[in-house]
Amino acid sequence: MAEQTIETGVIHTRVPARLDRLPWSRFHWRVLIGLGTVWVLDGLEVTMVGSVAARLTEPDSGLNLTAGQVGLAGAIYIVGACAGALFFGHLTDRFGRKKLFMLTLGVYIVATVATAFSFSAWFFFLARFVTGAGIGGEYAAINSAIDELIPARVRGRVDLLINGTYWLGSAAGAAFALLFLSRAIFPADLGWRLAFGVGAVLGLTIFLVRRHVPESPRWLFIHGREEEAERIVGGIESDVEYETGESLDEPGETLTVRQRTTIPFRTIGHTAFTLYPKRAVLGLALFIGQAFIYNGITFNLGTLFTTFYGVAASFVPVFVIIYAVGNLLGPLTLGRLFDTVGRKPMIAGTYLGSAAATLPLAAVFLFHIGNEWLLIALIVVTFFLASAGASAAYLTVSEIFPMETRALAIAFFYAIGTGVGGIAGPLLFGQLIGSEQRGLVTLAFLIGAAVMAVGGITELLFGVQAEGASLESIAQPLTAEQGTDGGNGTQAGPDHRRTAQHCREEAERARARAAEHRAEVHEREAAGSADQARVARTLAEIDELRADELDEQAATHDQLAAARDGSGAGALERAQAAEQRARMLAERIAALAAEGDADARRHLARAAAAEERAMAREQRAFAAQLLAETDGPDRRVAAARAEVHEVWARLHEERAGTHEARGVGDDAGRARHEAAATELERRGAAAEERVQAAEHRAAADELAPDPGGAAGDGEAAAGEPADGEGDAADGDAAEGDAAEGDAADGDAADGGAAEGGAAEGGAGDERAARNREAAEREDRIRARLARREGRDGVRRLRLGPSPTLGAARIGGQPPSVRAEHEALDREVDVLARALAEHGPADRKELARIVGARYWGPGRFGSALGTAVEEGRVRRLTRRSYGPPDSSSS
Repeated sequence: MAEQTIETGVIHTRVPARLDRLPWSRFHWRVLIGLGTVWVLDGLEVTMVGSVAARLTEPDSGLNLTAGQVGLAGAIYIVGACAGALFFGHLTDRFGRKKLFMLTLGVYIVATVATAFSFSAWFFFLARFVTGAGIGGEYAAINSAIDELIPARVRGRVDLLINGTYWLGSAAGAAFALLFLSRAIFPADLGWRLAFGVGAVLGLTIFLVRRHVPESPRWLFIHGREEEAERIVGGIESDVEYETGESLDEPGETLTVRQRTTIPFRTIGHTAFTLYPKRAVLGLALFIGQAFIYNGITFNLGTLFTTFYGVAASFVPVFVIIYAVGNLLGPLTLGRLFDTVGRKPMIAGTYLGSAAATLPLAAVFLFHIGNEWLLIALIVVTFFLASAGASAAYLTVSEIFPMETRALAIAFFYAIGTGVGGIAGPLLFGQLIGSEQRGLVTLAFLIGAAVMAVGGITELLFGVQAEGASLESIAQPLTAEQGTDGGNGTQAGPDHRRTAQHCREEAERARARAAEHRAEVHEREAAGSADQARVARTLAEIDELRADELDEQAATHDQLAAARDGSGAGALERAQAAEQRARMLAERIAALAAEGDADARRHLARAAAAEERAMAREQRAFAAQLLAETDGPDRRVAAARAEVHEVWARLHEERAGTHEARGVGDDAGRARHEAAATELERRGAAAEERVQAAEHRAAADELAPDPGGAAGDGEAAAGEPADGEGDAADGDAAEGDAAEGDAADGDAADGGAAEGGAAEGGAGDERAARNREAAEREDRIRARLARREGRDGVRRLRLGPSPTLGAARIGGQPPSVRAEHEALDREVDVLARALAEHGPADRKELARIVGARYWGPGRFGSALGTAVEEGRVRRLTRRSYGPPDSSSS
């Protein structure tokens, strides 16, 4: 039955961007060690056969193979690797990277043990086929997992380093062979068997390390498991932040994908040859070239030296070790250049360079110039370049095709390229070496040079500039929704508004599920099933948290849209805050689903840390908004307040570190963060005092006479004493509000001076407008105080932090009545402006828009009630509000 693609939903994720911006950490070393060691195994296997080949042709070895049969065994190993790559590669894209890189390693271990117990040629061939199948499956699963976990900026050098470890295994295989092939230590029919047993022992060790490598988050979110992907990435981020002691940079754009349960096998062929035909040709050329020359030489290196140079079989491993070290140095030395100089020049250079180096090698061999040491020296030079190019072939095909088909793409090109070059190479070299004619073997060298040259030329024509780029930008996922560019393969940017709407729809569905679970709670309790009721109650709580998380994701996209449109100061910081709150809720969900108390405490600590970071980003949003919306003389006050917000943000970051340290039991780290938080509290108190100093200086500037106005209009200057007399007669001042009356009338005096100088220039008009606004605010405050005094006889102070902070007050005395009501008036302004810009909104949405969560206890409700009372906001229903009617303006 034909396999079909089944779409399961649309999600919006920043997982790729979050993974790519991570600094190098212990996590990446764990990936490197746990997964990269597959090439050690492959190198061990291939070299082991090359090293023991001469021994296997001896009568007392227990197998007594011919030189041709040794080449045939190498070809069978490659056939198995190609078949295993295709079979396991398809399963890797369907069932996940981790399941398959564990399964294929198990296959390799079993088959290697079987090789050691070979009793005839046919059993040896069968064991080599299955061993190859395990290794081929490893290539597909491991390459895809590594590229999806390693940051883009170092992907090239890491891939080359990992592929280069093949030669570390090769050297180890030769060294073990040198030991086990010594007749003085082991019998001829036992030593080579023990050599293969070493591979199995190494495989078991890798198996234990690999258990701790997570599933690829990219694979998870494609296949409908986005929550698990978020948890894995969140855990990695927390570990990295704890390890480095620094907050991570914010990730880039959001990716929108249509999730699928399976990707049909035929999709890879369509993708490669219809959507990316040039890349398909490139992949084939690179793989055929490197597979031909490498497998041809490596599988037959031992017989080459024994046949034409009379080297003893027990000494062949020495040459293999030299050969392997030269190959290892290539990726180690040149790897970083693939990320700096670039993929195209480096891949083309290594392929063409190795082809050119093969020519003197062939000449030395043909004319029997020098001895075996000169030959191995030229081989090392040739393969120093070829090894970097060969490693880059795997890198290329793993990054230039879409993520849904990555493992299949690797398997596909490995199988076809290696099937052509990797099988033909060992067969051709094996048969021609068996002929014992130098001319025929030289022809094989020249064919190898030609196919490497074709690979280099193809790279020059069709190579992809992939250095430093995300996998998603190199090849847009097949499941990604198209941007506004017409589908040319690059997104113009996500539609944040649409994404936010989708998140809210999903939030309502989650709340519906929560309600269904709560109904089940009642039913189970009525039936006396306490355990089932408890499970249903937990599921309801999880769905409620999931709904809140989706709301925060919607808020993230709303703010990202505002930031991209340039319509909101501090919008990017508020988007980051919403993302942190979403992460907090995801960690709380993980805590509820945790298997043990220790795991739950760890997730709760991460949740608390994310909440603190959300508050830190809100504080930075306040600072950005203050600096963006304030100019003129008030700029100094705004800068002082912004400094307080910045100190408060850093305080929240330290508290986040405290929670994380507590979660992992790091008492020293917790003490360090707590000490830093205490210091920041003191600095915050100092910063608040500087705010008050800036406010007093601004007030002094306001009270100072305007030189332009005094010079231009003598009546205004003469009118100041009359206004001052009015201060003394002011009724409010006589009742105890002298300071307020003085300030108001002083403002009026300034206003008169400003109005007197308005004819002189635009500066006077601006000053007059500011004074009129201040006078209007003063009138509102007076009217509000009069109403409240008439209602309850005392002025009521609202609970909450100082208005100079916009969040929690760090230190100092309680604010004055005047400052408290000025803060209230500013908050009412924020509410009125938000409704004017966004239109009607319910109470919860309005609170989210204005960031009321961080105003302080009771502030939002008090400001909203005052706004309605004064007619600056209109109540539409019991829970919704809108701007005032135009008639009442």
